[in-house]
Amino acid sequence: MALGQQSSRPHGAVNLDNWQEAPQLQWSFRHIEDLFPTALISRGTDPVAELPPRLVSVGDLGVPQPDGSLAMVAETMAATDTDGWMVCRHGRVVAEEYYAGMGPGTSHLLMSVSKSLVGVVAGALATEGALDLERPLTAYVPALGASGYAGAVVRHLLDMRSGIHFSEDYLDPQAEVRVLEQAIGWATRQHPQVPRTMYDYLLTLEQKAPHGGPFEYRSSETDILGWVCEAAAGMRMPELMSQILWSALGAENDARIAVDSVGSGMYDGGICATLRDLARFGTMLAQGGTSLSGRQVVPRAWIADTFRGDPDSRDAFAASPTETLMPGGMYRNQFWLPYPDRDVLLCLGIHGQMLYVNGATGVVAVKLSSWPEPQHPGKLFTTLRAFDAVSSQLAQGSDGDAAGE
Repeated sequence: MALGQQSSRPHGAVNLDNWQEAPQLQWSFRHIEDLFPTALISRGTDPVAELPPRLVSVGDLGVPQPDGSLAMVAETMAATDTDGWMVCRHGRVVAEEYYAGMGPGTSHLLMSVSKSLVGVVAGALATEGALDLERPLTAYVPALGASGYAGAVVRHLLDMRSGIHFSEDYLDPQAEVRVLEQAIGWATRQHPQVPRTMYDYLLTLEQKAPHGGPFEYRSSETDILGWVCEAAAGMRMPELMSQILWSALGAENDARIAVDSVGSGMYDGGICATLRDLARFGTMLAQGGTSLSGRQVVPRAWIADTFRGDPDSRDAFAASPTETLMPGGMYRNQFWLPYPDRDVLLCLGIHGQMLYVNGATGVVAVKLSSWPEPQHPGKLFTTLRAFDAVSSQLAQGSDGDAAGE
């Protein structure tokens, strides 16, 4: 898809069978509320947390590639179906660019970046004592006792280490991740026996291995986690996320979450937000759980735990039955940690959604995209290298900030 393509509705109908395909997806990712039922995640009435500019020329920074060539940051963004990208440090905007009609107030589907937002909600509930990470899931949702999740605990969901059978093969229309879309109304139902709600579908999942084993990326883990959070708090996720997270961030715009026919949110990939508000979320993470508004969203200890993991987290990641392409990395609290020796958190979503948080440099970078393909390792790691390079440059003081400012 050419970056110059306009964001007006594509020629022809956008429907359940093509909304995630090029050329429709660039429009549909910005208009989810026009396609599907959604619920409001209110920003509340608190003042907006400002993101003052401190613009620095980072687009012409050359980034070494594995083949020995250099790729400029701006060229990387232009070549990877970017809708918008942004870099902040210490809560100041270093770079911000939009393409193809997207702007600062444009809401964009986050896909699986949504998972990290739900993970922070779970962390806040655990801190309040409303959620015990070592308790069985059935203590919160008894119905799960008849599913493959019987015997699993909350921690297994946060780190995606249950033993559930769930395929995340996006190119297989019969994979559980695609059948889940049929259950929530994001895809045409292929079989009459497919349940008509997300929770009903999750109850059909079966166990294939002991809980607590290797990491395996499964969207169902976050959907169960959202269900458990709702039960623990006695509140639906849109209101819960508004209170715990969105209002505390000083968000500039309301967010939205896609919901199924009975109002259950698609926690694993259905949240829509602006680039700037996602940067506010990332800045909160970089500041040890404290938002730009000065509110403690989650304790510093929760953020530290996310960076540190359990003693066996990296071994569980290395033992994953799926290729992670992040040697020495791990997955913790619904975040990716791609490096064994650098404090970098990633929130990742298919079709090119990324939030990058460097805990050591305080650099936060966001990229929202419309990749025609669900996954593309080349585009992913080219972007990661670009953000690493920008982070390194800013940490050397080229943005004029004093260290630790």
